[in-house]
Amino acid sequence: MKNISLYRIVIIVSMAVKFFIQVVYFQKRHKRNWNRQVNDRFEALLKRQASEYKRTALHLEGLLIKLGQFLSTRADIMPPVFIHELEDLIDRVPSVPWLEAKETLEEEWNSPYDQVVAEINEQPAASASIGQVHRAQLPNGDMIAIKIQRPGIERIILTDFKAVKIVMWLANRFTSFGKQTDLSSLYHEMTVVIGQELNFRKELQNGLYFKKRYQSTPGVDIPAYYEDYSTKRVLVMEWIEGARITDLNFLSKHKIDRHDLAKQLVSIFLEQLLQEGKFHADPHPGNILIQPNGTVILIDFGMVGEVNREDATYIRQLVEGIIVENYDQVLIALERLRFLLPSADKNQIKKVITTLIHTYTEQDLTAMDDYVVQQILEDIQRIVKKQPIQLPSEFAFLGRAVSTFVGILHILDPHIDLLEVGKPLVLKWINENSAEKGKSAGKQALQVFNQSIRPLLSLPRQIQQALDEPRQYREWIETKDRLALEQTYVLSKKRDAFYFMIISLIFGGIASLFEQSILLYGSGTLFIISFFYYLSTLRSHRRLLKKIR
Repeated sequence: MKNISLYRIVIIVSMAVKFFIQVVYFQKRHKRNWNRQVNDRFEALLKRQASEYKRTALHLEGLLIKLGQFLSTRADIMPPVFIHELEDLIDRVPSVPWLEAKETLEEEWNSPYDQVVAEINEQPAASASIGQVHRAQLPNGDMIAIKIQRPGIERIILTDFKAVKIVMWLANRFTSFGKQTDLSSLYHEMTVVIGQELNFRKELQNGLYFKKRYQSTPGVDIPAYYEDYSTKRVLVMEWIEGARITDLNFLSKHKIDRHDLAKQLVSIFLEQLLQEGKFHADPHPGNILIQPNGTVILIDFGMVGEVNREDATYIRQLVEGIIVENYDQVLIALERLRFLLPSADKNQIKKVITTLIHTYTEQDLTAMDDYVVQQILEDIQRIVKKQPIQLPSEFAFLGRAVSTFVGILHILDPHIDLLEVGKPLVLKWINENSAEKGKSAGKQALQVFNQSIRPLLSLPRQIQQALDEPRQYREWIETKDRLALEQTYVLSKKRDAFYFMIISLIFGGIASLFEQSILLYGSGTLFIISFFYYLSTLRSHRRLLKKIR
C-alpha cells in the first residue's frame, strides 16, 4: 500500500490536517490561562504528535524521514519530549534487502559487482531515506563506502512532494507561518535541492568541492571520492571511521572537550554560512563524525546550498552591525537581504532587535523573573507578527542549516556564547572587507564588542523599551483589533467549509481505492455542498479585506 501514490498523499495530508486542528484548538482554548499545567499538557500533545509522525515516517519512508530528521535537531526551539521521540529516526530507517541493492549496483556498473570490488559487506553500515551505505574493499586494498540509491525512491519522493504541496497550501491559508513566508517559492526550492540529492553525480561534485576547500584546514577531514566508480545512483568514497558528533559517551571516553569541540564547529560552519560559496545544508548529527583524536569528519553533501557574493557581503554587514551595536546597519542589511518589505515599520523592528541583543548580551533572559521574560517575548512576538517580514525562499535552506547546526551546539554545550565564539571570525571578515574604512576598523569593532558587557540598561528601562509604542501605532493596533473580531468570525466559517472539503476528498479517495460506491457518492455530495459554501464565505472574506484596507 505504501507504494501507491494516492495512499501516501491521503495519509500525509490527513495527518497534517489533524495536527493543525489539534494545535490551533489547544492554543485558542488555553490562550488566556496558559500556565505550567497547560504547558505540560501541550508538551504531551506534541509528544503524541511526534510519536505518530515517527510511526508514519517509518512506515512510508521517503520524504517524511528527511523532515523528521530536521525536526529532531531543533534543540534550540523544540521541546525535549519532541526531540526524544524523533532523535533516533536517523538510525531507524529500514534498509533495502541486499538483492535489491545489488541489482541497482550492477545496473549502474553494467557488470557483476564482484568484478569491481574484492569483497563487500551485504549488511549496510548505514541506511538513510535516499540510500544506504555498504562497506567494501577494492582489489588494491582500499577500504571504500558504497552509497546505493534505494530502488524506486525517486518516484516516492515526487509523490511525497505532491502531498507536501497540499500541506503547504493549507499552512499558507490557515496558519500565521504562511503569512510570513513565501511557501510557494520555498516549495520550489525544496524540489530543486532535494532533486539534486537524488542525483549522486551532483553529490560527487559537491564532495570534491568541499574536499578541496578543507584540504589545508587542520582538524577537519572530508572523504576522498572515486569518480570512476560513481554514477547517478551509486556513489563511491573513502571509508573513514568515526562516531556521531553528539555521541557524548564517545567524547567522554576519548577526553574530547565538548566546549572546545563546539567552538571548532562554530568556526567550521560559520565560515561556510557567511562566506561566498557553498554550504552544507543538511548538517544533522549523522553527517558530522568525530574521531578519537578530535578530527571532525564532514560527510553526505547531497543537500548543499549556495550564498552569492552580494548576499555574503550583506550577511557580513548584518553580523558586523550586531557586533558593533549599529542597529541601523542591521536594518539596512535585512532590507537588502529581502527580509523586510518596503512597508515595514523600521523603528518597531529596531526596538525588537535592540531588546533581543541587549537581553542576550547581559544574559537577562536567565536572570529575569519568568513573568517579565514572558511579557517581553510576547510583546516582541506581537510586534513582529504585525510587520511585513518575510523569509526569502533562497534563504530557506540557509536558515534550516543554521537551526540544525545550532541544535547540535545545544547538545554539545548548552551554555555556549555564540557571539563570543564567533567574534574572531567576524573581526577577520570586518578587517578583510573594510580596507576603505582604514585598518583600525577591526580594532574599533573589538573595542565596542568588549564594551558590550557593561551595564547597558536597567530592567525597568528594558521593559519600557519593549513596551513603549508611538501613539499612531497604538491607534493602528486598536483599529486592526476591532476589525479582527469580524474577520475571525468569517475565517472560522471559511475554515469549516474547507475542512469539510478536505475530509470529503480523503474519504472519496479511500472509497475509490476500496471501491465503496455508497461512501463515494456521499463524500461527493458533501464536497459539492462544502465547495459552494466555501465560495460564499470567500466572497464575504474578500469584501471584509477591502474594508480593512
